[in-house]
Amino acid sequence: MGFVNSHVVKTEAGKPTTQVEPEDLLSFGLIPEFIGRLPVIATLDDLDEAALVKILTEPKNALVKQYQRLFEMENVGLSFTDDALRAVARKAILRKTGARGLRSILEGILLETMFDLPTLQGVEEVVVNTEVVEGRGQPLMIYAEKKSGAAAG
Repeated sequence: MGFVNSHVVKTEAGKPTTQVEPEDLLSFGLIPEFIGRLPVIATLDDLDEAALVKILTEPKNALVKQYQRLFEMENVGLSFTDDALRAVARKAILRKTGARGLRSILEGILLETMFDLPTLQGVEEVVVNTEVVEGRGQPLMIYAEKKSGAAAG
């Protein structure tokens, strides 16, 4: 299987073309014997913010669901605001890592909280918002209400 970066083959306007022809690959430097063995030539576009948010949340083994399961092991819920998910996607786009970089971004956001969680008492849920993703705040900890054990009497 071979991949050629579509950003290398450009039109006069400087934009990548989706109409790559075998002649383009030849001018790029690939040998004809190799080009003849490529059954399909496809170009790939970068993922946009909406696509990255879907990757974070929708698949059966989505990253957000994986981290929610890790927090469930400590009997703690984990939620992300919609703005936070979009901020994670924007961060991946800025880093030019695409979907591959989503896990490292989430790990950077949640690692300290996951480390501290077993020692915290009464935490019911952890909420991640945009400020957390941008490094300007800590995740919001929601604590369970303490039940009064002593009866008045």
